[in-house]
Amino acid sequence: MKILAVTSLKVRKKTDVYTFFNLPGGIMKTLVSIVGPTAIGKTKVSITVAQHLNTEIISADARQFYRGMRIGTAAPTDVQLSLVRHHFVNEIPVTTQFSAGDFAKAALSRLETLFITHDAVVLTGGSGLFIKALLKGLDVFPPVSKEVVDQLNALYESEGIGVLQAMLHEKDRPYYELVDRSNPQRLLRALAVCISSGKRYSEFRKSASASRDFNSLLIGLHTDRKQLYARIDARVDQMMADGLLAEVMALSEYAGENALQTVGYRELFSHLRNEISLDQAVTLIKQHSRNYAKRQMTWFRKEEDITWFEPDDETGILSFIDMKLKNQ
Repeated sequence: MKILAVTSLKVRKKTDVYTFFNLPGGIMKTLVSIVGPTAIGKTKVSITVAQHLNTEIISADARQFYRGMRIGTAAPTDVQLSLVRHHFVNEIPVTTQFSAGDFAKAALSRLETLFITHDAVVLTGGSGLFIKALLKGLDVFPPVSKEVVDQLNALYESEGIGVLQAMLHEKDRPYYELVDRSNPQRLLRALAVCISSGKRYSEFRKSASASRDFNSLLIGLHTDRKQLYARIDARVDQMMADGLLAEVMALSEYAGENALQTVGYRELFSHLRNEISLDQAVTLIKQHSRNYAKRQMTWFRKEEDITWFEPDDETGILSFIDMKLKNQ
């Protein structure tokens, strides 16, 4: 089991890029991150941890940010929200673009306030890029040609997402294996960088981490693949029973928005266009959710600072957190 090394950080002045959280007396604040694949049980564990620490939760789920998508994103229920205050859940209109960089800036600002009254805050989610943006900052990419961007957008409009996926597979196989291939914006961005620079997009995803003046403790949840897939299938069935189809119908006028280019919504929009049956849509949601979970685990397993636990080992998780906070 890998233990996260905690290093001391010097007090620096606040800048317009990010903020710092050293307290008088030298006490360091800690962001406890609960990460892992979809349906693993992050919400339940994060609530347990937040209650134990008497603190609040920041969501790093790139789809739970948006309003009107609570069922399909498995956002915390009203009962769960009443147990612990959550931030960045159901806050943003689906018509608003909210990038990883936007999230990092907003979350750092929110943390500045939360760390005034809390020694630790919980971060939870499965969106690796958004978590990385908050904890380490984002990589620096070269400028892209407007002509290339226009050509790629025209290609997407005329031939669909499949051609973008094929191009990325050819130009940057490593990133192709990691990226959410159902998200056209990420595919377009990566291809624009590849074509404009003549290099793979993944080559630019290795820059040095940005400094953060708070301690970071990462806890990953994992389990046997067969059990995880069973969890995913059961969650999709429960979503349908809870009214996912009605939720998607209510969002139909926004079907083209980037926020809705995600598993659960994309398949049911296809059903509403009479392209596939409802049973086929549900089967695809389960399949695509399993594919997404696999990509999430590929991403998180590359992070050396994560300590892994089974999702039902809450006693072990809390003991580990207490030990790390006591010894920092």
